[in-house]
Amino acid sequence: MRVSLQQPWLEFDLGQVMQVLSWAPHGAGYTRARHILWRQVRNSDLPPDLDVTEWLTKELRARHALDTVCMLTSRDVTHHHIAQAQVEGVHVQAVATVGLSNAERVGHRVDRSDRDWNRDLAEALRAPGYGTINIALCIDMPLSQIGLLEALSIATEARTTAILEAEHWLPDSSGHATGTGTDCIAVAAPEGEVAYAGLHTALGHAVGEAVLQSVSDGARDWQASIGRLSGG
Repeated sequence: MRVSLQQPWLEFDLGQVMQVLSWAPHGAGYTRARHILWRQVRNSDLPPDLDVTEWLTKELRARHALDTVCMLTSRDVTHHHIAQAQVEGVHVQAVATVGLSNAERVGHRVDRSDRDWNRDLAEALRAPGYGTINIALCIDMPLSQIGLLEALSIATEARTTAILEAEHWLPDSSGHATGTGTDCIAVAAPEGEVAYAGLHTALGHAVGEAVLQSVSDGARDWQASIGRLSGG
């Protein structure tokens, strides 16, 4: 497993083709891929009326990377954070980029009446204060699709825990953020029969540890370099 940076791209080479589960803008759902990519975007990349799906497909075609899973972020991808965990022979590596400018709290929405978060992706990416948490996770244990799904749930729980522990308040001071409105997580593993990844298992322990560390590091980096909200 290797992470390489060539702005505006960040690439996580899984070392072999694996099954990947995500809701990424490119390669979403259950798929097979060797690489998970981040594409950093700026306003100049996203002119009005741009079809982001078509644009991203062209960008990936030019990179000969249509067979990848790809996420989009406005976070400077030089600010990526890698964490590894090994528990009872299970090895997990997580890579995260963390932006908190459109932080939200689950079960609540900050009043952003000047924005329409249901509009197309290009307009959302151009909106002032756009930010997101993107996580890629590689597991060396062969998993069934059910096991991969449970691993994704543990990664999501770890993401939320990291943001809560960062004590990043919402702009309306209604409570601590639990994530952002545009987070994405991609989990990869070889195909196999293991169907359990809960918190009582070595796999769940390793997934949680790696994601918690990478997102915690990213949140601290964001707060130190961009700013931290306080309230309560």
